[in-house]
Amino acid sequence: MQSVMKCLLKSFVLLALLLTLHSHAWAQPKITWDSKSLLVDGRRVVPVMGEIHYSRLPENEWEAAVKNMKAGGVTMIATYTFWNHVEELEDQWDWSGRRNLRRFLEICKQEQMPVILRLGPFCHGEVRNGGIPDWFFTKGIKSRSEDPRFLALVEKLYRQIFTQVQGLQWKDGGPVVACQFDNEYRGKGSYLMALKRIAQRIGFDLPFYTRTGWPELATPVPFGEMLPLYGDYADGFWERSIAPTAGNYYQAFFFKPSRDNQNIATEQIQYDGQFAGKEDKTYPYFTCELGGGMMTSYHRRVFMYPNDAYAMAVVKLGSGSNLLGYYMYHGGTNPEGRCSYLNETQRTVATNYNDLPVKTYDFQAPLGEFGQANPVFFRLRPLHRFMHDFQETLAPMEPHFPNTAQARKGDDSYLRWSYRSNGHSAFVFFNNYERLQHLTAKKGVQFHVGDVTFPSRPMVIPADAIGIFPVGVAGIRYATAQVVGKEGGKVYLMQVKGIPVEIAFEDGKFIRNAKPKGMEKPIYKNYYLLSTEEAEQMGEKVKPFSQTAMEKVPFKRIREAGPLRTITIGVNKVAEEPSDSDFHHAAVYTISLPDSLSSDALLDINYHGDCARLYANGKLIDDNFYNGRHFQYGMWRLPKGTRTLELRILPMQKDEPVYFPQEADITPGEGIKDIKILSR
Repeated sequence: MQSVMKCLLKSFVLLALLLTLHSHAWAQPKITWDSKSLLVDGRRVVPVMGEIHYSRLPENEWEAAVKNMKAGGVTMIATYTFWNHVEELEDQWDWSGRRNLRRFLEICKQEQMPVILRLGPFCHGEVRNGGIPDWFFTKGIKSRSEDPRFLALVEKLYRQIFTQVQGLQWKDGGPVVACQFDNEYRGKGSYLMALKRIAQRIGFDLPFYTRTGWPELATPVPFGEMLPLYGDYADGFWERSIAPTAGNYYQAFFFKPSRDNQNIATEQIQYDGQFAGKEDKTYPYFTCELGGGMMTSYHRRVFMYPNDAYAMAVVKLGSGSNLLGYYMYHGGTNPEGRCSYLNETQRTVATNYNDLPVKTYDFQAPLGEFGQANPVFFRLRPLHRFMHDFQETLAPMEPHFPNTAQARKGDDSYLRWSYRSNGHSAFVFFNNYERLQHLTAKKGVQFHVGDVTFPSRPMVIPADAIGIFPVGVAGIRYATAQVVGKEGGKVYLMQVKGIPVEIAFEDGKFIRNAKPKGMEKPIYKNYYLLSTEEAEQMGEKVKPFSQTAMEKVPFKRIREAGPLRTITIGVNKVAEEPSDSDFHHAAVYTISLPDSLSSDALLDINYHGDCARLYANGKLIDDNFYNGRHFQYGMWRLPKGTRTLELRILPMQKDEPVYFPQEADITPGEGIKDIKILSR
């Protein structure tokens, strides 16, 4: 008996030791914040946050999506939990398949990716009714209010979400580090506090909580309860205008001390112009909606360029931001609704400002609807590497703004630049790009930062040049090359296209007109100079779909388009998208797929027309509002054995009340130039 007891005692000791080790292995670092930045175990960090909506992707694509986001330099994920995606019918909750939030969070934990959950109840996100279910509007209850009946419904929603989150909060070793309450709310702060109290009562216990910093609240929330996060976009599908450069989006391309943005949701929010002076600078400057791309609405078909997001990101960083959050970073596809489509339209009871595609939510994001690595993905990578590798140096630096001229659209009279400094080190940020404005080269440029003036001779900053130069950093007195990263004692720089590289080292070494030598050969000691292309490929390899290795696919028009539809103007004073019945009069094409398809192939349809829908076995699988880009579809999502697809195209009409970009062919009519299958 004594030997048995000894064995049992040893077993209990071993079990206790294993539990202690397990507990320690999963212990999460402590996350705090101050007026400058987030701190992880006391060390300053400058995260890159990427938005992805888990319910807009099939669940079997989540793991690859998160891994590719990591490969792009994303260090934190934001995602909405859309109420009407999980409770489309009252009291019938659906957390299965692509709605399985818990499984998505488990994948984020596996990939060590922190998550900010945007809880709603109102989300927007171009979802039907902003995410609030249709059944709610039959109850006569005011939404987004402190009405006890509404808060009771919110509590049911939050309790359901918590069933998915429980055990996966940061304190439990899980990925959920924060949550956002509601979205773009302008009323009393007491409503947001009521949401927070509900969440905490249920069991949410997180390092920090957030809200959108726009529009200004009617009354504030107590200090420290929620971090305000800001945003900016290069263009907006929501603008009522159909002019090319409507709105004040040009402001996103100017360095400025204020955090305000008065371009987001202008179809629903009336800004008073006084917001900038009321910011609370005791909070760190974070963004949650920096446009990684832009959707196309029916009335406004914006076409985004890689420099749109890149220039905005550099400007925000140079203006003092210490968290760049992209909306969207990964596109998606709306899930099937049980009662209706789940896209925003002008014909719904709420949040009916715009007509969005039924299925696609590609957003022209760095990672597209099907995970395509778009050019902007690679454009942003060196910036994200810099933010990660130099975050402890950058985060406490104060921004300085040498030019105090008021921002004016297309102002080409000076170089836009700022610098951030801690008194002995600095980073110079410059931006000679503005969307659709064609800024010219700036001559005679020298930067004056503290007691350093560089380069040694005045230089030319080419049109569209954007970059970050180090001053007093990593043994470099100054450099006219962009600092990218450091690893194992090596420092990597990138030549900004068109700018001669001049480097003055702290040890007295001086190099002029240095040429990129790649990652294998230093230009001096442990310093490496890369081309832009080499810098974009640093880190884990992510292959884009090839535009050369492709296979042509036969197609055939089997029905001409019928009578043209009348394009109506909706309740919110913009053109309405076509209805299902309108597509009965569309031109119809059959697409014959090859017998053997790669499991990683992309269908690429080069068409012309107003808009198009793609069907498999009679079922709508995707759609497209034409803006000059090709209509693409991931072939791995097709039902097994599919050999024929049907494409319906509505013709382009003369003088449509729609904004089309210069890349779009607005010739009346419709047609297909070619269809190809692309592979990686």
